[in-house]
Amino acid sequence: MKARKLGKQGLQVSALGLGCMGMSDYYGEANEAESIATVHRAIDLGVNFFDTAEAYGPYANEELLGRALKGRRDKAIVATKFGMDLSRGPAGGTNSRPEHIREVADASLLRLEHFLFYCRP
Repeated sequence: MKARKLGKQGLQVSALGLGCMGMSDYYGEANEAESIATVHRAIDLGVNFFDTAEAYGPYANEELLGRALKGRRDKAIVATKFGMDLSRGPAGGTNSRPEHIREVADASLLRLEHFLFYCRP
C-alpha cells in the first residue's frame, strides 16, 4: 500500500483510507461483526487510516472503531471529526469553543478506548 505524508511532523497514512460512517446504521442497518471484520481486513491489506466522527451514531461509530482496533492500535491512525452541538440533536449546529473542544476530545478518546490520536495545534 502506498503511503502519504501528512503535514510536517512526518505522519504517514495509507493512500487509501476507510470511512467508517456506514458501519453504524447511518445508511441502514449495520452489522457489527461484519464491520469489525472489514476494519481487520483493511489493516491486513495495509490500510492504516480510518475516518469517523462523534456525529455518526451519534457516538456509536467511534465506539465501534475502538472495539475493532483493540489489539491493533499500533497499525492505525484515526481521524475523528467534532465540533457539533449534539446536545440539541443531530442538527443542533456547531460549537467550536475551546472548552467544548476539550470536552469532546476527551469523550472521543474514551469512546475510542484511549486510542492516541494526532491533534493539529
